[in-house]
Amino acid sequence: MYPNLLVPLLAALALALVALVLVAVRQPVSRRLAFRQVARRRTEAALVIGGSMLGTAIVIGALVVGDTLNFSVRQEAYRTLGPVDERVVAPPGPTGAPVAERLAALTGNPDVDGVLDARSTQASAVSTADGRTAAEPRVLAWQMDFAEAARFGAPGGDSGLGGPNPKPGQVVVNEPLARSLSVGAGDPVTLYLFGAPRTYRVERVVPEQGLAGVGLGGRLNRDAFLAPGALDSAARAAGVEPRSVTFVSNRGGVEGGDALTDRVTADIRETLGPLAGQTSIDTPKHTVLRDAERAGDALGALFLMIGSFSIIAGALLLVNIFVMLGEERKSQMGMVRAVGMKRSRLVGSFTLEGATYALLSALPGVAIGVAVGWGVAVVAAQIFQGWSVGGSSIRIAFSVTSTSVLNGLAMGLLIAFAAILATSVRISRFNIIAAVRDLPTTPGQGPRRRLLAVSTALAVLCAFVSVPAMARSQPDATYLMPALALAFAAPALLRVLPRHTVTTLVAGTVLAWTLLAPVVRPRIFDTPSMSVYVIQGALAAFSAVVLVSDNQTTLLRPLRRLLQRPTEGGLAARLAVAYPLAKRFRTGATLVMYTLIVFVLVLLTEISGILRAGVDGVVADATAGYSLRLDYNPQVAGDRLAGELRAGPSAAAISAVTPLLNATGRATDPGHRSAQPLDIAAVGVPDGAITGITFRERLPGLNDDAAVWRALATDPRYVVLDGFFGSTGGPAGDYYDPGDTLTVTDPHTGRSEQKVIAGVLSNGLVFYPGTGASSTTYPVISSEQSTRELFGVQAQNASALVRTSPGTSPDALATRLQGEQLSSSLVATPIESDIRRQFDSSTAFFHLMQGFLALGLGVGIIGLGVVMVRAVRERRRTIGILRALGFRARTVQRSFLWESSFIALEGIVLGSLLGVLTTWLMYRNSAAFEGLEGGFPIEWTSICGLAVATFAASLLATIGPARRAAAVRPALAVRVTE
Repeated sequence: MYPNLLVPLLAALALALVALVLVAVRQPVSRRLAFRQVARRRTEAALVIGGSMLGTAIVIGALVVGDTLNFSVRQEAYRTLGPVDERVVAPPGPTGAPVAERLAALTGNPDVDGVLDARSTQASAVSTADGRTAAEPRVLAWQMDFAEAARFGAPGGDSGLGGPNPKPGQVVVNEPLARSLSVGAGDPVTLYLFGAPRTYRVERVVPEQGLAGVGLGGRLNRDAFLAPGALDSAARAAGVEPRSVTFVSNRGGVEGGDALTDRVTADIRETLGPLAGQTSIDTPKHTVLRDAERAGDALGALFLMIGSFSIIAGALLLVNIFVMLGEERKSQMGMVRAVGMKRSRLVGSFTLEGATYALLSALPGVAIGVAVGWGVAVVAAQIFQGWSVGGSSIRIAFSVTSTSVLNGLAMGLLIAFAAILATSVRISRFNIIAAVRDLPTTPGQGPRRRLLAVSTALAVLCAFVSVPAMARSQPDATYLMPALALAFAAPALLRVLPRHTVTTLVAGTVLAWTLLAPVVRPRIFDTPSMSVYVIQGALAAFSAVVLVSDNQTTLLRPLRRLLQRPTEGGLAARLAVAYPLAKRFRTGATLVMYTLIVFVLVLLTEISGILRAGVDGVVADATAGYSLRLDYNPQVAGDRLAGELRAGPSAAAISAVTPLLNATGRATDPGHRSAQPLDIAAVGVPDGAITGITFRERLPGLNDDAAVWRALATDPRYVVLDGFFGSTGGPAGDYYDPGDTLTVTDPHTGRSEQKVIAGVLSNGLVFYPGTGASSTTYPVISSEQSTRELFGVQAQNASALVRTSPGTSPDALATRLQGEQLSSSLVATPIESDIRRQFDSSTAFFHLMQGFLALGLGVGIIGLGVVMVRAVRERRRTIGILRALGFRARTVQRSFLWESSFIALEGIVLGSLLGVLTTWLMYRNSAAFEGLEGGFPIEWTSICGLAVATFAASLLATIGPARRAAAVRPALAVRVTE
């Protein structure tokens, strides 16, 4: 992923490594100090390396997930297209022959590797192999010359189809159709061609690759290839003509030819001349590769966003460790500074030590990151099956590129280097005399004048920038600029207010703004970018932790009686809270790690709960009483299917049938997210037939849902859209409103009309194609008259909505109707079952993200373990004195366990509260949750389970250090520091 970042990241990493090498070579004393510390503290070094390793693994794992989805979608180009770059489809009728003749002239075009003429029709198939009847309602029957197909494409390339033509009475099927019918070579198959059954014998089964998997827009194509002239003969017998399809292959390989798409498409239009307006000129290869890039980037960005919180936790772990190292070595650092070592050399020593930890963690981090990406791919493959439409889900195939590995490695190392350098600079600032004498650090007298002037100027600048950002609801700046303005104003506030008051005021205001920004500016979530969620979560966690850390004494007042008890337990409790209160930075850094991860885990848990609670409302909004969506072959069924259903064998189970007019087209994006036209499925609804499907937004003056449908019937300018129209990844937002306009175009004729949005549907799932069309095809609903006027003969009745009679099972009726209308290639989709299955898959996807985020929780737990290990070493003398005064080992051990429990519990509670509150505010104000009317559930069971598991893991990480503290020998501890 992100090949454009590879060169900058590698250049930055190279500069950082060169700087480290120069420090190591030119500062031998710093080098020896750094490497000696790494060798002396092997256990702690292993923990530091483990935390840094997980940070790198999370980055690489997120990028590998993007690689996998990108590769999986690109495989559609190999499976369903092969050398096909452009597809020219002529309508059934006399236009096909002249179109094919004109396009044959492209064989002399230097940008074209081949032109292949074919005939096609939608069919259905039945097999009785093995004594069982198997039916497949959606089959594409093809007639093409296999010798020409084998030569199609780049010289020496594999078109996917070759060998001898099937003989009369024989058929070649591809693997998806063979699997669906459970047939092999020699088995009989009955194909319904133009409504009439014809029996053939399977000559061979070919792999789904290139032309053998070709289709007219679906991800999964069940193809049957007939003998030359067989399809024409069947069409003449039925009094119709098959569809003429001409495939064009650009110069280059499967993906290389995409660069010539625009040029070749223009040549095709020029070659066709006036016939171009009567054909559909599609660029399926370009669409597939574009969708692959978008899908990979979107999913990779999603996992990188989730992983960002873990990356922040990993950086804080490094910061915390080096702050502790600085405090432990304060006397040593004071002595080396007193004998003449420059501060820059001390910074170099710490930076080299930290860089060593980061470099040692790099290769294991890469291996774990690739393994994590593989695990996510395995689970995601099952989830995408649940999102399939017509059995055409994306087939997940694991893939990893060197670009992603190098990007992830560079990101992980640069983040670690930056955290280490910043911390080294901070801890190198100390009073030499106080450090040598091991005196506690005293707070400064206040900000210096230069710092005060710069910070005040920055505060004014950020405040000035935040005003237009908030007015325009710019997501990142709306959160970030006011928070930065408050932070930069702190030095000025310290001139007039006490430090505690300033800290509480600034942190509390930032936290309040972070939580209330969606209330004040609800459109800040109307963006596909994930960065706003990282900024929001980080600001909420950091500000809440600073607020809590600075007010720990106040928060502990209810526990005063427990802490002041004159018992062994009271003493252990006082010891447990004494150090967290004294070492606020160290405690705060650990708290942020826990708060961030628990916050996001609870957020995902709550969103999953909202989805489950809202599914009933979504079903009601989407169906409006309809139980089935039917998709069928208009060339066979035409306008008679609705009448046949009302009078057929299953008529008693059907209470209403509403036929829908269908056409394919393109439209501009009313949300102005892209200048490229969007593929649409134009849907014409009969006047007055649909009034129960609801809207989340309506045009002013249309007071209820029925008024929107009436306006649609009476005014051809009006259309209605789904809330996901034009969505390209990321959370759904509110990008367009009723009254906005879009231009709808018939690609066959080039005719365009400007339409006005009369309403935005609460849920438009019933209008999406149910037969495996591209996931980037969006419905545009208008009246029948309006659809016919714009799309002409292309508009055909190809789908319908069915209401079932009381007591009828939609799933059972769907199976029955598909059998009764097999000759019409009817596919019946139970709407409620389909919606619930997709919601279950969405919930499973959130669980997958929670599992990915569990790596970050591991970073937090490791961080707590490292803090406690360092605390044992740091307090060795203190523990010895306490033990010499009569404190029992059990009391010491209990105090360490309670200290870690206090920090972990505080982080868990804080993260849980922020997670629930943030989700509630998003639920109330974000357009992403519109249509989910099931209320806001608090997932007590899941949250409590998460809290218990996190708390137990934290205790397990502290048991070892607590036992070591209890085993300290008083005589040795008091006499020596090691």
